[in-house]
Amino acid sequence: MCITFLPVSFFFHHSVKLWASAFGGEIKSIAAKYSGSQLLQKKYKEYEKDVAIEEIDGLQLVKKLAKNMEEMFHKKSEAVRRLVEAAEDAYLKHEFDADLQYEYFNAVLINERDEEGNYLELGKEFILVPNDHFNNLPVNISLSDVQVPTNMYNKDPAIVNGVYWSESLNKVFVDNFDRDPSLIWQYFGSAKGFFRQYPGIKWEPDENGVIAFDCRNRKWYIQAATSPKDVVILVDVSGSMKGLRLTIAKQTVSSILDTLGDDDFFNIIAYNEELHYVEPCLNGTLVQADRANKEHFREHLDKLFAKGIGMLDIALNEAFNMLNEFNHTGQGSICSQAIMLITDGAVDTYDTIFAKYNWPDRKVRIFTYLIGREAAFADNLKWMACANKGFFTQISTLADVQENVMEYLHVLSRPKVIDQEHDVVWTEAYIDSTLADDQGLVLMTTVAMPVFSKQNETRSKGILLGVVGTDVPVKELLKTIPKYKLGIHGYAFAITNNGYILTHPELRPLYEEGKKRRKPNYSSVDLSEVEWEDRDDVLRNAMVNRKTGKFSMEVKKTVDKGKRVLVMTNDYYYTDIKGTPFSLGVALSRGHGKYFFRGNVTVEEGLHDLEHPDVSLADEWSYCNTDLHPEHRQMTQLEAIKRYLTGKEPLLQCDKELIQEVLFDAVVSAPIEAYWTSLALNKSENSDKGVEVAFLGTRTGLSRINLFVGPEQLTNQDFLTAEDKENIFNADHFPLWYRRAAEQIPGSFVYSIPFSTETANKSNVVTASTAIQLLDDRKSPVVAAVGIQMKLEFFQRKFWTASRQCASLDGRCAISCDDETINCYLIDNNGFILVSEDYQQTGYFFGEVEGAVMNKLLTMGSFKRFLVEFNLCSWWHSDLTAKAQRLKQTLEPCDTEYPAFVSERTIKETMGNIACDDCFKSFVIQQIPSSNLFMVVVDNECFCDSVPPITMAPIEIRYNESLKCERLKSQKIRRRPESCHGFHPEENARECGGVSGLSAKPSLVLLPLLLTIFSR
Repeated sequence: MCITFLPVSFFFHHSVKLWASAFGGEIKSIAAKYSGSQLLQKKYKEYEKDVAIEEIDGLQLVKKLAKNMEEMFHKKSEAVRRLVEAAEDAYLKHEFDADLQYEYFNAVLINERDEEGNYLELGKEFILVPNDHFNNLPVNISLSDVQVPTNMYNKDPAIVNGVYWSESLNKVFVDNFDRDPSLIWQYFGSAKGFFRQYPGIKWEPDENGVIAFDCRNRKWYIQAATSPKDVVILVDVSGSMKGLRLTIAKQTVSSILDTLGDDDFFNIIAYNEELHYVEPCLNGTLVQADRANKEHFREHLDKLFAKGIGMLDIALNEAFNMLNEFNHTGQGSICSQAIMLITDGAVDTYDTIFAKYNWPDRKVRIFTYLIGREAAFADNLKWMACANKGFFTQISTLADVQENVMEYLHVLSRPKVIDQEHDVVWTEAYIDSTLADDQGLVLMTTVAMPVFSKQNETRSKGILLGVVGTDVPVKELLKTIPKYKLGIHGYAFAITNNGYILTHPELRPLYEEGKKRRKPNYSSVDLSEVEWEDRDDVLRNAMVNRKTGKFSMEVKKTVDKGKRVLVMTNDYYYTDIKGTPFSLGVALSRGHGKYFFRGNVTVEEGLHDLEHPDVSLADEWSYCNTDLHPEHRQMTQLEAIKRYLTGKEPLLQCDKELIQEVLFDAVVSAPIEAYWTSLALNKSENSDKGVEVAFLGTRTGLSRINLFVGPEQLTNQDFLTAEDKENIFNADHFPLWYRRAAEQIPGSFVYSIPFSTETANKSNVVTASTAIQLLDDRKSPVVAAVGIQMKLEFFQRKFWTASRQCASLDGRCAISCDDETINCYLIDNNGFILVSEDYQQTGYFFGEVEGAVMNKLLTMGSFKRFLVEFNLCSWWHSDLTAKAQRLKQTLEPCDTEYPAFVSERTIKETMGNIACDDCFKSFVIQQIPSSNLFMVVVDNECFCDSVPPITMAPIEIRYNESLKCERLKSQKIRRRPESCHGFHPEENARECGGVSGLSAKPSLVLLPLLLTIFSR
């Protein structure tokens, strides 16, 4: 066995080196020739003396960007403030009329006719015109319309009166839009439940004829209406709660959870003769009401069942103690506190408990929910609520739940209303499905403010009229960020006071192929989930605490649908955005990412070279602001630049510095068009049409494309189109081929097979690209990248031709890739197969095909294995998998490891042998010169079936119960909102549900105490 091993290995070594050299020379010649890389490098070199290279000052940059965002956010806040003033004035002038008849535009009924062709009541003609600013949705930019939840009567006097006086908001909506044409939805959510939206749009019910949307249940409404709160929910699970009552109770708890936001804290305790924490792990403490925690508790609610006797005194004692102790830890909201009691009755008023813990200050509000139709214990529950600044409601059916739960929000809003504090609130990022476009769902943040009654006679009642707000698309934030100044891998990101992401490139995964499963609605994604290498949360905590500073770390960024990884060192710069709860960060990669250069050409030269039809600019970059004036919205960025430079559009606001650099890149790269054209016209070149496309991109988002075949003949029709998101310039990223080329050794090409979004890789092309640097050192900015795309069959044919070469004089080769004794592969630096004798293996990870060899390469250090992206896997899932997740008994916290592989750059060639069951398997790996490729030749006569394949499948790491519990209890640093309106001495606490004051207390002994309480 050893006798055959050595000669084969000897032949491997010398022959493979020859084959690799031959193929490397041939393929680089083709790539360089058709891409025009040497010509472009030469052209930039000619301008080397005329350009100024600057090192980017990261701190100055992030401060400038934060200032820009601050100004943009301020404009939105002012628009909302104008709506608040108009709404409060309109209400002040209005007198309630119980008999008011008013035909308003109902968003569901507009333009609807009956069988006779007449407009329905509340469904008058409402002109709707598609508007490109609203993603071509049919809207009315002159008027708003009104949505009323299905479970509410749309002609209820309270709603009709509210709709009538809020009609005056129309002129403010229109005026705001005129002042700031970048505004999108503006709205007023009424405390009565109706929702006035501008521009007016038609709402469509679901398949059951229902519109479940209730504005009072939205995060922006709750945040604006109330102050942060700590809440303990007590659920009666005694025997009398069996059946429908328990179902209603669970739904009531779920509805209360819906009203809690990221600044709130909670826990749920079920009680009979004993206490049962819904999540036993969280005994005696409260947790943040983020989406993940609320979903976790909902899962556990299903386990509740009714039995035994209800001992409310034990539960109340536990709740008060827990709130008191939690408050003393300094955690939680440090603002409002409440106990929510859900029961079908109470045999006592438990005044001794309230006297012990809550009187006379009544810092903990008691909200009581009587479940069922019986009213035998109503007086006791009413008394508890009224004696503790709370509210009492009775819930008889499931349909009653939501409306009754909402009542507590009005009580909690009273102190804020009496203070007349119009706190501006901003939400975290969420998805707005209304404006979904061809690039998917649109991420939003909302700025909102409460609207109060200013009538003096109702001041002590603290009447909240509703909340006004406007949405800000995250992509508008990105327009304030000059991507060209952040370098190829650089990016900006922003987080909230809770550490949740407002915008980050990784918040918008470009795929959902099991690798990156997005959270439902992208809600509550913590910075630590995407900047996961920051294990100690140094960066996150500094930003949460609104610090200004710098932080550095090595990062591993996954690209190409999560299958590849780029390893680099990032410098992070961060500061706060004043007037908002947000902090801004900028990440710059070390090396070329820290440098910027300025070129200089005349406007005339630049304009001339922008005229070529194959020139395009990054659609999502903001060269000129075309949103400010409606007549500019149809313009492409290229058209806007031309009209700006020629003085035809003096109202256009453009980035002069960026445009100057675009002109420079246009002039320097212009000669490549003639070069490509001459190649295309030369019939002797590319006769077999192997090379299909040549392309170029520069640091300013300028692209040039040349087709060597007709458009209909392209093998990959999506390449460099909007459908191929990763390979074009967008708001977050440079193209993939540009990013990967920038990390290659200057002068070499990076080759890859584009991965299909389907399970099986169907790609039939190979992409090759190389970076163009201004100088010959790491301080040189990468100014451009060029490349080609060729047919896979053409590329593979070149490989097989090279592998048949040998150095013998008689032309008879001792060994070649045609021999059955060996297998030949061509793999890239991430271990993916570009060429194999089995064509079906193309695109596969090498470890899946040759597990033993890949394992040896890892052991020898030729390849490195990285584990990237540690997430809470069960809490990070797509909308598609949400239903499947709910089938589980619990949502278990876990970590997920995603393996990725990268070759060691310093290794040029390696031989090895592997001891298998009864033989030795030998192999040779040889780097292909000037590329990211390796030729691997493997002995095919020894099988290593005992060594399992190495795959890229993600690995979920499960934890035992104690570790799971620790994960749940651990709370990351957060910054509380600056304002708190928990109490007000003038608050009228007698408005407490169903009664004007307290019912008579059975025991006259308590009368002096009650007088004391209610005199406060």
